[in-house]
Amino acid sequence: MGKRILVLVVTMAMLAAVPALAMEPVKIGMITTLSTKAGYLGEEIRDGFQLAIDQEGGKLGGVPVELLVDDDGRKPEKAKQIADRFIKRDKAKILTGIVFSNVAIAVVPKVVRQDVIYISPNAGPSLLAGKGCHANYFNVAYQNDNLDEVVGKYVTEAGFKNVYLLAPNYPAGKDHLAGFKRYYKGTIAGEVYTKLGQSDYAAEIAALRAAKPDAVFFFLPGGMGINFLKQYAQAGLNQSIPVFGPAFSFDERLLQAVKDAALGVKNGSQWAHDLDNPANRQFVAAFRKAYGRTPTLYASQGYDAARLLGSALKQVGGDVSKLDALRQAIRKADFPTVRGKFAFAPNQHPVQDLYIREVVKNADGKYTNKTLKAVFTDHSNVYIKDCKMK
Repeated sequence: MGKRILVLVVTMAMLAAVPALAMEPVKIGMITTLSTKAGYLGEEIRDGFQLAIDQEGGKLGGVPVELLVDDDGRKPEKAKQIADRFIKRDKAKILTGIVFSNVAIAVVPKVVRQDVIYISPNAGPSLLAGKGCHANYFNVAYQNDNLDEVVGKYVTEAGFKNVYLLAPNYPAGKDHLAGFKRYYKGTIAGEVYTKLGQSDYAAEIAALRAAKPDAVFFFLPGGMGINFLKQYAQAGLNQSIPVFGPAFSFDERLLQAVKDAALGVKNGSQWAHDLDNPANRQFVAAFRKAYGRTPTLYASQGYDAARLLGSALKQVGGDVSKLDALRQAIRKADFPTVRGKFAFAPNQHPVQDLYIREVVKNADGKYTNKTLKAVFTDHSNVYIKDCKMK
């Protein structure tokens, strides 16, 4: 009889321990750009996301997670292959990480149709905000047009009447110039679309000079922006024709490569390292300690994507099979954002404040951005009317 009781007690103890031992980490597939001259953009997103996980000791929202990361090389076909592998082989039910809009357009529609959640920490093409919206697709960064809309309004209010426009010829390039034109009330001196990944802008700069605009607005992220700004300064045009753009062309890492060529440039953003709220102060300090550099816009978006996901995982107890409950939890956006406040519009893109920043040199001789003012508060996007949520 004594042996039976002992066996029963041991068996019950083992069963009680099973739930804790059996809880598998939630797999999160990150498809991002880690190679090419734009590779640091994906690195920033990855590092921001990983910081949130590290701060919780390998968890998000108290739920163990496993981050799977692969480099898309800025190639849509490669990104689609990675997504298929994450979903079919690794059984990931949540994907994130894509930097470029053409890659997002190639990957996201197929992913979300497979009952997989996709949380964008960057690319926000108009197609996915409008006709291509989906209940399983969330964007925690912006809709592409947003950071250009704020500059268009600012440039108009500053009195510029004749502006030259420049962007790469891919979906985000067209979205960004459309956003600028939506709030800019002056004349367009020229509208030029360059090759994606282009490094030599001599011809474009010559045409720009001939057009004699009173300002230039450009969207050229990563290495493209570095090359353009350097060549623009070498041509001496930065002394006579001011340039404006969204934050992507003036991030903290790009500025260290461009240096004085970017000083004084005004740019639009939904975030800056000097935004004074508790979540942002903590994030910037933690990122600097972990990585030895000031975070960029991309890092802040990766971090917020992780925190958003953590808030949702906590609400569903880590059970990602509860798709409806997981979606509802994500929509609540119940997390301390580095932007101070954040909500989702009906098409699951952000409602947030938008700022104008200026490129300055700080006391340590580092090039950085200083927030000047908020131009829009609780700003959303124009594509909500086209979104019939699926």
